[in-house]
Amino acid sequence: MEEAGAFCSSLEPRAAAARELLLAALEDLSQEQLKRFRHKLRDARVDGRSIPWGRLERADAMDLAEQLTHFYGPEPALDVARKTLKRADVRDVAARLKAQRLQQYKKRYREHVLRQHAKVKERNARSVKINKRFTKLLIASETAALEEEALGPAEEPEPERARRSDTHTFNRLFRRDEEGRRPLTVVLQGPAGIGKTMAAKKILYDWAVGKLYQGQVDFAFFMPCRELLERSGTRSLADLILDQCPDRGAPVRQILAQPQRLLFILDGADELPAPVTPEAAPCTDPFEAASGARVLGGLLSKALLPSARLLVTTRAAASGRLRGGLCSPQCAEVRGFSDKDKKKYFYKFFQDEWRAERAYRFVKENETLYGLCFVPFVCWIVCTVLRQQLELGQDLSRTSKTTTSVYLLFIASVLSSAGADGPWVQRELRKLCLLAREGVLQRKAQFTEKDLERLELRGSKVQTLFLSKKELPGVLETEVIYQFIDQSFQEFFAALSYMLEEGAPGAPTGSVQSLLRTDTELSGHLVLTTRFLFGLLSAERMRDIEHYFGCVVSEHVKEDVLRWVQGQGCPKTAPERMEGGKGSEDAEETEEEEAEEPYMPLELLYCLYETQEDAFVRRALHSLPELALERVRLSRMDLEVLSYCVRCCPAGQALRLVSIGLVAAQEKKKKKSLVKRLQGSRASTKQLLGSPLRPLCEAMTGKQCGLSSLTLSHCKLPDTVCQDLSEALRVAPALTELGLLHNRLSEVGLRMLIEGLAWPQCRVQTLRVQLSGLLGALQYLVGMLRQSPALTTLDLSGCQLPDPLVTYMCAVLQHPGCSLQTLSLASVELSEQAKQELQAVKTAKPDLVILHPELDSAPKPPRGFNSVL
Repeated sequence: MEEAGAFCSSLEPRAAAARELLLAALEDLSQEQLKRFRHKLRDARVDGRSIPWGRLERADAMDLAEQLTHFYGPEPALDVARKTLKRADVRDVAARLKAQRLQQYKKRYREHVLRQHAKVKERNARSVKINKRFTKLLIASETAALEEEALGPAEEPEPERARRSDTHTFNRLFRRDEEGRRPLTVVLQGPAGIGKTMAAKKILYDWAVGKLYQGQVDFAFFMPCRELLERSGTRSLADLILDQCPDRGAPVRQILAQPQRLLFILDGADELPAPVTPEAAPCTDPFEAASGARVLGGLLSKALLPSARLLVTTRAAASGRLRGGLCSPQCAEVRGFSDKDKKKYFYKFFQDEWRAERAYRFVKENETLYGLCFVPFVCWIVCTVLRQQLELGQDLSRTSKTTTSVYLLFIASVLSSAGADGPWVQRELRKLCLLAREGVLQRKAQFTEKDLERLELRGSKVQTLFLSKKELPGVLETEVIYQFIDQSFQEFFAALSYMLEEGAPGAPTGSVQSLLRTDTELSGHLVLTTRFLFGLLSAERMRDIEHYFGCVVSEHVKEDVLRWVQGQGCPKTAPERMEGGKGSEDAEETEEEEAEEPYMPLELLYCLYETQEDAFVRRALHSLPELALERVRLSRMDLEVLSYCVRCCPAGQALRLVSIGLVAAQEKKKKKSLVKRLQGSRASTKQLLGSPLRPLCEAMTGKQCGLSSLTLSHCKLPDTVCQDLSEALRVAPALTELGLLHNRLSEVGLRMLIEGLAWPQCRVQTLRVQLSGLLGALQYLVGMLRQSPALTTLDLSGCQLPDPLVTYMCAVLQHPGCSLQTLSLASVELSEQAKQELQAVKTAKPDLVILHPELDSAPKPPRGFNSVL
């Protein structure tokens, strides 16, 4: 009876609204039109039923509105009335009723969205208001990202930077470009746990409130991709829309009739598999029943509702693969917490000021851990662990500095606080890891009660601690499903399964090689699982696993992973695109057109970083003689990862950075120069502001760094970068080769670099410079040859060398202090006078090799000499 009463109470407002619309339409009819309407209505059948003529014969407009609503129900009554008006040849009133009904439903749908999304569940299953839960993160559009594409902060003011994820920023996501075109697809990308889903839900909520896309979007629908992909059976896009409406009577055809007024939010689109068969081709009909993959694929590819707006969230590692199938997407990056946001979060989490300050200071002093906290979910985990340690009076230094170690400590803390220990926990933990592994490999995040019963997990301690329960409406009865409290936990437990499988009864089957072979490019859905696996390989993490869970881990897993990395061989090589004679501007345009993927997957470096085991990283990098990154904009965390790998690189390693950009530092502080800090000097800090490249420069100076070659190509090198790089050149223990190719350098910046090369302790033997202009600095470079005993090879291919500079260079080359053995001038235009002067130098110094095609008896350059140019 209570359910029936609730149904009636929810139906009455809808019935009243329908009666109001019907009455307004029927009162516009003349007596003759009303008479025709009554006669046509007598034949209007729904499910074989129609209103008896006795009730219609003498009914006026008010009676008809009441009879229609009572007999057919609110929404069907409106459909019946509209069709009957058309049959009665009152099409203008029918059209007006149709428009009014849609307008009324827009309001009703917004109210429904507000009720559904006003609250979100915390990870402890507590519901809180979305406005309270939502934290404003930094979001940078692709335009802003390109403007920051430089190895340091730009000297000129930038029109746009990363912005707070507030209503104003969300409104700008679909703003028109300079040519007046509005993007129909916007991609929000970022790492796991950064807050993409919460941002997407906040966008939906703000639209329903009336803050976003007013006058542009009539209906917005939230599509959780992973959940839709796991649904069995087939459903059409119209069905998916109806699922989100307050009832099944929604005017879905009218909604779909104006696709340009629709917004679809596809959350977690990186889960969508690529179509591999014609049967899996994207869906094109919104009323065709198809698999979730086909329907979502149709929306993404614009095969389905091409004029509709899409807001797509994806993990950054998979964005390149996803964007290849999108139609002219506008991309934005979710960058997470700023430094100020981190501090606010700590104080908000702990509430107690003393504990908040102590925890925050500890994390702030741990530079790497502090960097990881830009991800809100990682920040939450760190705070949770620190709170328990403070409550128990434990040493905060237990908290480690990688994502893997933080997750491991968090899980151990949860088990400890719940009083879960002993052999039975080991058994349950192994089963939970198996469940996670099966789900990750099968792209499955939702588990049924049968899945838990099969593994004897239902009702277990680990189930209540790490799995959340969710009830979904089914056809006949409510369906109960289980999910990990966060997707990243499922990926962590999946990685842990490979470490626990040795010699355990009921352990998961399958080798770690099969996991790595599944995603050789480290860009698919296994990225985070693989990164966690690397993080668990270190000797310290293995000891933690044994200490926390009582499980012994076999060393063979580490050797299997090492062999896989070594099997990657050399990274992809870049095409030879910088031939002499091609100006830097032309080369830059060519690169923009080609926009190739990075030669070296940055994700592999992240995996190696997670181990924090120098010897392992050095062995792994030994099989990759060159680390090469192209057209990558490095965040501060990316640079931290790259710097660590450079610090651990073996002897003979090369690093090549092509068209690299760096996110500008959020906090700029004056620092001592690199050399003085390395030497412990207390000199004045009146130096240039430290550049974002400083961590890499510091890594190059490490005693264990074996980096022998550094090439910077098509990068913007502000003076701050040149300052740090110059100081690194003076003390780098193994660097013998430097390439500066088509970089935007200032006169001052190039002079700084030359000063570093001229330093007595500088070990650089080969210098390659390709630039246009800066003749004064080039003259300074040539003059440096008189005082640089280490430099033996100079390549000026592609440079502009006027006659006075050539004359000066010839004089320097014959100076007793010049140790140069090879000078390459390929693709350099020389006058006859310059050629004669260089020929004279060759005659005077027969041991000096000068490479130029128009000089007599010029020997061929050594094999591979210009291979990187």
